Amino acid sequence: MKKLFISQPMRGKSDEEILKERKEAVHAAEEALDEKVEVVDSFFLGAPAEAKPLWFLAKSIELLAGADVAFFASGWESARGCRIEHTCAEEYGVKIIEQGGR
Repeated sequence: MKKLFISQPMRGKSDEEILKERKEAVHAAEEALDEKVEVVDSFFLGAPAEAKPLWFLAKSIELLAGADVAFFASGWESARGCRIEHTCAEEYGVKIIEQGGR
């Protein structure tokens, strides 16, 4: 079973919208890989109130380091953090699945 990291734009979305998209991402990744996945949970409920965007990105990259596959949800190209995560996945050899793409 592969460990799946999900990268998705979150700005302006409710927790419910984010969680729904994550569920769809898991399904799409399992279809693309033809196997079940274990999700690396990178949705930070209860993050420190004073946390800055860079704090979230640092935590995400730490989690990405333990993933076998990174799934990039629609719109990732327009989200700064997702673009950085994508570059990290490319540069460090984490398999990439793009929604509607490769």
